[in-house]
Order: sequence, then C-alpha cells, then structure tokens
Amino acid sequence: MLIRILLVLSYILWCCRFLIAPWKYFQLNANYFNQHRHIFSKLDMDLLIPEKWRLMQFVDQGDEQTNKQPDTYPVFLKPEWGQNSQGVCRVDSFADLQEHRQHRAEKSPRYLIQAAAKGKREFEIFYIPGATTNKSSAIISVTETCNNSDDLMPVNGIYNSDTYYQSCMPHLNAEQLQKIESLFSKIGNFKIARFCARADSLQALLDEQFSIVEINVYVPMPLILLTKEMSLKSKLKFVFSGMKQLSLVTKDIPASQPVKSIFFQKLQSARLLKSNIKNELS
Repeated sequence: MLIRILLVLSYILWCCRFLIAPWKYFQLNANYFNQHRHIFSKLDMDLLIPEKWRLMQFVDQGDEQTNKQPDTYPVFLKPEWGQNSQGVCRVDSFADLQEHRQHRAEKSPRYLIQAAAKGKREFEIFYIPGATTNKSSAIISVTETCNNSDDLMPVNGIYNSDTYYQSCMPHLNAEQLQKIESLFSKIGNFKIARFCARADSLQALLDEQFSIVEINVYVPMPLILLTKEMSLKSKLKFVFSGMKQLSLVTKDIPASQPVKSIFFQKLQSARLLKSNIKNELS
C-alpha cells in the first residue's frame, strides 16, 4: 500500500512540475477502453496478441447445452476484467466448472475460459514507452513471479500468500532488455502496461517461446517494487524515474483524443466483481 501511495504522489508531483493535469492519467490507454462493456476487456486485449503467443480463450456462457466447452483441463476461469487475480480460479474438471457456474450471482461479471499456458515459469514485463516530446527512453522491468507451494499451476497474485517476486534485471544485459522491449512494445500502443507471460526459462522468453496470459493497462503495479532483493534506494529511484517518464508520456496525449469517463465506470465494475466474489465464497 505504501508503494502505491508513493507512486501516486510521485506521479502527481512530476505532473505539477511539467504543468500536466494528473487526472489525465486515466486517459493514457483510453483508446483501449470498451465503452459498451465499461471495462478494459481481456477479450479486446487478446486480439492484440500475435497468434503465436496467444492462448485459447472464449466467453463462458454458463450453459452446458449452448456454451462452448474446454477440450482439455485444467483451464483458468477469469472475469472479463479484474486486477491482482481477483476472481481468477483454476478449473481441473467439467464438474468444477459446473460448480462455479452454479454459484455465480445473477448479475455476475462475464467470465472467460482460458487455456493453461505450457510454460513452467511466470514473468511480468512492466513497460512505459519513451516520450515523444523530449525523446526520453522507455522504462522497462522484468520480474519473475514465484510460488512457495508445490502447485505447478497456481493462481499467483498479491492475495496469494505463497506468491513472491524476484527481479530478473541482474540476469539481463542491455541488448537482451532491448530485445524484450522490442517484442512487447509491438503489442498495442500502450502508454503504460504490464504483460504476464509464461515460458520455461528467461532464455525461452528471449527466444520468443512464451505465451501471454494477460495484459494489464489500468494502474498496473511494477512488481519489481515488491521484490525483497531490491534495495530501498533502488526502489525509490525506480519510482521517481518511472513516474517522471509516465508524466511525460501523459503530456504526449494529443488534444484531439476523445476524453472517456473511465475512473467511475471502472470503480463500478470493481464493486460488482468484489460483490460477486463474496457471493461465491459464501
């Protein structure tokens, strides 16, 4: 929580320094906001992923007769929009899938079924592109999401007590980082994003042998800030440099870009998701 507060305060300070309205943050990726669904839809993001890195994914209608069913298990069931793995669960059989369907609230968010990625390890790539106005360099970090349990396919996230994070930056040279930036910067024209990819190793990631599990473009946390090996000084440096870069990218938003009411619509979607999760657990 303190890290998030520091990120927000740093961003506001840099925006004030460069005479930018901080609330323009919510317009950074507004071009990808689905106004019909009132969310940053995972289905929309899925269409941006090159086929070779894309996992099978479809809407779960919750009906055995008319709905498409998974060909194999396990699969992952996830809300069409959510953060920090909220509402995501692994489904190991058709019986488990049916049980989940029966516990959904009447006004439940739309759920998606996603195939399980084959990669053994999970990597998070946080990315802020270079700003056009001052020709600044991009901000990128690569973090591995690890798990203390024996589960080979856990649902990782900040709410999973077995999840922890390790920085991959000491194992990557400038050329390799440039390669990763080149790969992921081509997936959408995002102003800030965090990509979750699964691969068998860091080298497999560099060799483009990976699957993209998810793309987070709404207040994505740079998970490198949750690693234990990174010093406080290094974390503060990353926060201030990253938020400086983000404020400059915000300044690049063209005046002609349509303004979308994102914050309050996303707040409503988040409340609906939390309410549904409580119903499932009760």
